[in-house]
Amino acid sequence: MNKVLLLGGTGAIGTYLKDILVSHNIETFITSRSHRNNTGCLHYIEGNAHNMDFLTRVCEEKYDVIVDFMSYKTDEFSQRVDILLQSTKQYVFISSARVYSDKEHPIKETSPRLVDVAEDDIYLQTDEYALTKARQENLLTKSRYKNYTIVRPYITYGDYRLQLGVLEKEEWLFRALKGRTVVFSEGIAEKITTMTNGFDVANGIYSIMGKTESYGETYHITGNYLAKWYDIWTIYSNVLTNMTGNKPKLKLVDITTFLSVRSSDLKWQVIYDRLYNRDFDASKIKSIMGDVSLTSLETGLAKCLSNFLEKPVFKDINWKSEAIKDRITGERTPLKEICGIKNKVKYIYYRYKI
Repeated sequence: MNKVLLLGGTGAIGTYLKDILVSHNIETFITSRSHRNNTGCLHYIEGNAHNMDFLTRVCEEKYDVIVDFMSYKTDEFSQRVDILLQSTKQYVFISSARVYSDKEHPIKETSPRLVDVAEDDIYLQTDEYALTKARQENLLTKSRYKNYTIVRPYITYGDYRLQLGVLEKEEWLFRALKGRTVVFSEGIAEKITTMTNGFDVANGIYSIMGKTESYGETYHITGNYLAKWYDIWTIYSNVLTNMTGNKPKLKLVDITTFLSVRSSDLKWQVIYDRLYNRDFDASKIKSIMGDVSLTSLETGLAKCLSNFLEKPVFKDINWKSEAIKDRITGERTPLKEICGIKNKVKYIYYRYKI
């Protein structure tokens, strides 16, 4: 394996995988929408991999392995699948362990998927993420090319991605650091889950790259440490208390109230994933990774949160959502914290809306 392409490889998993590849002196090419400097065997290709012309140009070069981190619509992927499979010896498709239903425990790679067994016609008519990934897996398995490998990670975390249920750090950690109450679902809090360190996922991907025996196979790369979501909150809470001196506050609400905080974009993820108990059998990938040990949940989360708190950076805050949370908790956000007149007006409207 001498030449690898990472499509959309600048995220949490891709960054770790890039470091692993470079450490082995493998010529690594990464698509990026922003300019980045090349160094040694690391090469960035500036452009949008969703653009067909750009992707076609990139794929004119042949690669030993393509690892695809992109998120496509199903029709978009159908237009690209043959190009991708023809441009490499091995195509690694990053799917998601969210594709599984709740019919079998522990979950194996052969366990029923939602797209195959769900009976909710309204849900099945959507192109929601879990269905999208499964439908794209089907396009691969039905292809005349068999040089693909499907990888299904589950809730990957790192220094800049720290989830609580369906909430990103901007939706819970931001509030905690401001001394306001975090609003969370009592139903999700009691469900069993696992989270997977981004480096562990990257290591698992690297272990199957270039191996012909992994062609046509599917692997989930998931943490093997189980906990309830409330236990995850406790890990976060302990780190925050130790580092800031203030114990964060949590308010558990019913699922209807919880979903009212955000628009309906989270509905299906909550119903068809976070309200399930998720326990995975990861023995298939471990048989390839060998003696490599996975990061314990408590140690990994605590370290990543501590690293983030050294220099916290948040993306855009949803002030409509923050206003609704404040209304639920009886709290108020000082207007001086809110940037821009439009955001201030939005906050006031939804905070005091009757």
